[in-house]
Amino acid sequence: MSTDLVTCTAEDHIAVVTLNDPPMNVTTLELTRQLNAVLRRTADDPQVRVLVLTGAGDRAFCAGSDIKEFPSLIAEGDVVDRKLAFENDTFALVDEFPKPTIAALNGLAYGGGLELAACCDLIIGEAGTEVALPEIKLGVIPASGGPIRVTRRLGEARGKEMMFFGDPISAETAHSWGLLNRVVPRGRALDTALDLAARLAELPTSALSLVKQAVHSSREGDRDAVRSTLPLSEQAFASPDAAEGVRAFLDKRAPRFNSAAER
Repeated sequence: MSTDLVTCTAEDHIAVVTLNDPPMNVTTLELTRQLNAVLRRTADDPQVRVLVLTGAGDRAFCAGSDIKEFPSLIAEGDVVDRKLAFENDTFALVDEFPKPTIAALNGLAYGGGLELAACCDLIIGEAGTEVALPEIKLGVIPASGGPIRVTRRLGEARGKEMMFFGDPISAETAHSWGLLNRVVPRGRALDTALDLAARLAELPTSALSLVKQAVHSSREGDRDAVRSTLPLSEQAFASPDAAEGVRAFLDKRAPRFNSAAER
């Protein structure tokens, strides 16, 4: 029997899409396939005026990729074809969603989880939670829009700081840097997102869509820009550093990257 790794409920013109693989809601290949299908159906539903994206449980909105899938992808040399290209296309469905979108970060958002949240128009985070782009610690790079969408929200200097070091920052810091719209008490992200969604649902849908188009007109070509980073990801995943980073993560030890060993 199949498991719904992504659920969708709709009420009062608000669709709530939930990544449903707690506790960490990682973006496995199957979860991404289900998310793609749900987003396509929801975008075409004339009854939906606002999309809210959240995660199940209270530990994570989404902790990013399932690292356990990486060894076979790296060994077969098709991480872009089997994972990243489709993941990019799926995340772009959120970025290009024709109606307002709100990410409700009920817990941490790491790697692809933060990249997914950054596709939304608004991001609500809970106090005490963290966001990060930690891919560098695996010897790879953010591959699902982080260098484009997260950097746009933060600015180049802070975007590079997040990606160079890979360290988590608090929701409060992310808010002060302009990455999050609001920080709310623990357990209140979804409720706050629904409150904002209810206000948006009462506003003219066509005008809201036109606002999105107007704002996005200044960054036409985002999908192509994000895709242009895939050869860089392919190069990173083919490196000895990536193999070592993934092994170290799965072995629960500190990585010893080739570049560090050669100094």
